[in-house]
Amino acid sequence: MADTHGIFDIENLGDCNFDNPMRERGFSRFIDNNSRLRFDPLAANEATGDTLELAGPRRKIFFLPGKTRAAIVTCGGLCPGLNAVIRGIVLQLWHIYGCKDIRGIRYGYSGLSEGAPEPITLTPDAVRGIRADGGTILGSARGTPPTSEIVDYLQWHDIDMLFTIGGDGTMRGALKIWQEIRRRGLKKSVVGIPKTIDNDIPMVQRSFGFETAVAKAADAINCASTEARGVRNGIGLVKLMGRNAGFIAANACLASGNANFCLIPEVPFTLQSKGGFLDLLEHRLRGRGNAVIVLAEGAGQDFFAEADTGCDASGNKKPGDIGIYLRDAILAYFRERNLNVVLKYIEPSYLIRSTGPNASDQIFCDHCARAAVHAAMAGKGGMLIGDHLDHFVHVPMQALQGREKRINPDGDIWFSVRENTGQPDGL
Repeated sequence: MADTHGIFDIENLGDCNFDNPMRERGFSRFIDNNSRLRFDPLAANEATGDTLELAGPRRKIFFLPGKTRAAIVTCGGLCPGLNAVIRGIVLQLWHIYGCKDIRGIRYGYSGLSEGAPEPITLTPDAVRGIRADGGTILGSARGTPPTSEIVDYLQWHDIDMLFTIGGDGTMRGALKIWQEIRRRGLKKSVVGIPKTIDNDIPMVQRSFGFETAVAKAADAINCASTEARGVRNGIGLVKLMGRNAGFIAANACLASGNANFCLIPEVPFTLQSKGGFLDLLEHRLRGRGNAVIVLAEGAGQDFFAEADTGCDASGNKKPGDIGIYLRDAILAYFRERNLNVVLKYIEPSYLIRSTGPNASDQIFCDHCARAAVHAAMAGKGGMLIGDHLDHFVHVPMQALQGREKRINPDGDIWFSVRENTGQPDGL
């Protein structure tokens, strides 16, 4: 395979002159920097296909473990598996690389500025028993101080490597930190571990917490189905997270098998028209006597086109509340038709994101954590750990710019949802 890395080149702080201490511990499996994975296995021309650098331990490392200080920060909303990733990083640094100066930054990027709460000293004892716990022992927050202040903090506190755990906003912030580090000529690594239950980070097949979120969301759909079937003309309406992408809603519908309608941001829908959502819902109720509706929070945002919903601390536009909007529209519609319905509205979002990770996500978190430490110790930076085609790879943060990850309305996932729910094309 030709060495055509292109936009997927990974930056290094310099030559790696230290032997990896794993060799002394009997480990013999090391990854060469020239070991690559094709980004698109279906590309017609193998010689010119873009490739991604495989993650894993290197024979030579950049940082001297006994004289290296690491810091971990968790940003954005909560997600199953945050504590599992923190634990994995700490144990990998401490036991595998002998790096025993590890700081836990409090409350997101705001903890990387003067006047912030003192970091937590992280040791194996400090992270014992947290693997299956929800939330984060470090606390989290949205937003960020000026990048220059963050890099000043890293300099003043002699932090050699920073592990950033968060979603797309966190990775944008981490890229700015890395760029400022490079501009100043500093020898500090920045490695990201992508976190979002929405599973919408570009270039990443799966982000940790997603499988747990889907399982919990499916439980909510099943409960909505029980409620709907227990009364005449019962409607279960479940609103799930998914601001820009409907991966949780779509996959939870498939996992449950009890949804009759799935509404996601990628597929616009109408309410009042013939063959629109309310018309189809009425047809379902008159024929079957119950219905279960699942919608992502970002669905139907064209109904709020004229509304000023504001932005959150990360600068993201807040979506209009489609759950309440649709609930009220359904009730008004059936009142006009003198059809008595019993609607149960369920919004389990915070219950889902604050729960602990299931076994599969715990394993996945551990893989991500160990791969991140290997990369940082080898002096790599400006990158995140990605799961691509069932391999862990290094993805440059810069490569995420201008890309988005959304459900393809003509793809396999949405086709499977439509087969499962029976809803027509365009809904």
